[in-house]
Amino acid sequence: MPDIDIDFCYERRGEVIDYVREKYGHDSVSQIITFGTMAARAVIRDVGRVLGFPYAEVDRVAKLVPQSIGMKLERALEMEPRLKEIAESDEKHKKLIEISLVLEGLARHASTHAAGVVITPEALTEYTPLYKSKDGEITTQYDMKSLESIGVLKMDFLGLRTLTVIADTVKLLAKRGVIVDIDNIPLDDQATFDLFGRGETVAVFQFESSGMREYLRKLKPKSIEDLVAMNALYRPGPMEMIEDFILRRHGKTPIEYLHPALEPILRETYGVSVYQEQVMRIASELGGFSLGKADLLRRAMGKKKAELMLQQRQEFVEGAKKRGIDEQTAVAIFELMERFAQYGFNKSHATAYSIVAYQTAYLKVHFPAEFMAATLTSEVDDTKRIVTLIDECRRMGLEVLPPDINESYADFTVVDGKIRFGLAAVKNVGRAAIESIVAARKKKGPFKTIFDITERVDLRLVNKKVLESLIQAGALDSLEGHRAQLMAAVDTAVTYGQRTQARRLSGQISLFDNFDDEEVGGVQPSLPKVPEWNKSELLTRERELLGFYVSGHPLEKYEEELRTYVTRELAEIDSLPDQASVRVGGIITRVQIRTNGQQKQYAFATLEDFSGTAELLIFSEPLNKFRDLLYEESSILVVGKVSHREEQDAKIIAEEIVALKDARAKFTKRMRLAFDVQVADEELVTNVKEVLTGSSGECPVVLELKNTGNGNFVLRSIRYRVTPTLHLVNT
Repeated sequence: MPDIDIDFCYERRGEVIDYVREKYGHDSVSQIITFGTMAARAVIRDVGRVLGFPYAEVDRVAKLVPQSIGMKLERALEMEPRLKEIAESDEKHKKLIEISLVLEGLARHASTHAAGVVITPEALTEYTPLYKSKDGEITTQYDMKSLESIGVLKMDFLGLRTLTVIADTVKLLAKRGVIVDIDNIPLDDQATFDLFGRGETVAVFQFESSGMREYLRKLKPKSIEDLVAMNALYRPGPMEMIEDFILRRHGKTPIEYLHPALEPILRETYGVSVYQEQVMRIASELGGFSLGKADLLRRAMGKKKAELMLQQRQEFVEGAKKRGIDEQTAVAIFELMERFAQYGFNKSHATAYSIVAYQTAYLKVHFPAEFMAATLTSEVDDTKRIVTLIDECRRMGLEVLPPDINESYADFTVVDGKIRFGLAAVKNVGRAAIESIVAARKKKGPFKTIFDITERVDLRLVNKKVLESLIQAGALDSLEGHRAQLMAAVDTAVTYGQRTQARRLSGQISLFDNFDDEEVGGVQPSLPKVPEWNKSELLTRERELLGFYVSGHPLEKYEEELRTYVTRELAEIDSLPDQASVRVGGIITRVQIRTNGQQKQYAFATLEDFSGTAELLIFSEPLNKFRDLLYEESSILVVGKVSHREEQDAKIIAEEIVALKDARAKFTKRMRLAFDVQVADEELVTNVKEVLTGSSGECPVVLELKNTGNGNFVLRSIRYRVTPTLHLVNT
């Protein structure tokens, strides 16, 4: 049966399923069941729980299973000596592993497949039993493989957020009179390919990982075909071929073919076999296979079916010999096909996704504010992702305005080329509350005071908690009073609004219909006189409600240190290999100290920089050494290694921690002072001596005297060593 995958706008996937049900009949359309099975780690945890193991112990055993796709417990026992040692240590642990081996792979629970939909020519019950979930949803009882085996057509209706982003970008542009037909944009736009070549592809579909961005900078793609090839190659397996592909693309490595007949098939990918379709064409054109048989060969190669492969090899070699290819070359070609078919990617799939990627890059280049606003809206529930996107806006020179009760809507919007924060991004503020705020604003105009708000909105929706959240997020900054005053006035404002609305509902103010709401409500209370929050408290509260900082950042004063001494941004950590050495910097937003089984303390900490967040793991020795730097709002630089051993996001194992204010002194190797010979008079020399003497330390000083046209002189100072503080640099 054909495999049909279709991507739809994430928000409208349900509409498509409803349409299909209406068109083909409700009794002929259903989503598909899927069974969650007991994978190697999960089965150990489940069995351990039933056998009464402490969670910490069974978790320790489970984490010894290597994290690889499709990892089986039997294979894990061969690969990990410590796991085998535990299995043989005592009867209890032996029983844990033995039962786990028996239960591994069994169905654990049933749920609805994320994308699968079946359509049958007659009633579903003629083909498959049905299953009703707890929430009343009907699915097939057969899973997708069983359905395929009985000849039922299965389609994947996928909800793709990127399509929603594209649609939302086009809508935002239409609001300012710019009409973009996204399906007919030029596919040879130089500015778009330049963006790919610079690796500036954060928020660009399929091309935004740090590893992909590095390869894009090397490749400098010039065509859609280059993007399609990179999309197909950047995945486990063929990734090792990317460097060779790039060298061939730039003419630095000769393009060679095992036989001239391969050239028309592999020319577009510079002699590198990239796509499954190329494997099928080789089998067809060189081996004489029909396309149907070539597809069967591709599948057999992918699944490594030895007996079938031997038969197919003989058939291919014989077919190739009939077409004038000698046996040795034919065998070599078959082995090349065999090696690649195990991880080759479908070209049609790669092409479709690369076109979508190109569309997002085109929008990012030509309409950056609208595109980034739509992208931010699509990620509104993912704080970590929002931080990354706002950092990208900062890099692009786009100003992100804070939420404003008089300007913001639920989603992120664009005003005069600037992005206005959406109210839906504020914690505790629901869509219904936002609708009430926007409706009141449209009816009577902008709000003037907090009391004006409580008079006009539905206080069942815009309650005290919502108001407090909006205040702390800075959404009421355009009104009278500062945030501390507004917070202190919330109770009074809610009471005032309730009384005013109650009088209005009871008809007591019907005689005053021609008066303004302010006059009807009576004299508004005054704001209490309280001191303003300091910058630190203001930013801390802002972060609590938004998940990040908007009106400033505690790290702004350390931007130069971060730019100079950090090797990786925190947003890149997940994409780095295990045990990669890094030097990162940021502000601590959470610290948790724990004690292990040996009664030694260790700590987890959350570190945040401009790009995102990452978890630090600080073991006993470095914890004791650097404990004084581990507290919330501490700005630090961390030297350590990336760890992917845990099941969650990557962590950084901290080895050394330095206060960011001391980073310059710690990591500067030497300080260079450059002067033009023409201005290096006695007064300048005296001033330099005074400055260097006043900042004595351990860092060597190098003097460079520039003599235009006659060469430069570089002198290393023996007498002066300094502490390279920011104050010294600025002096």
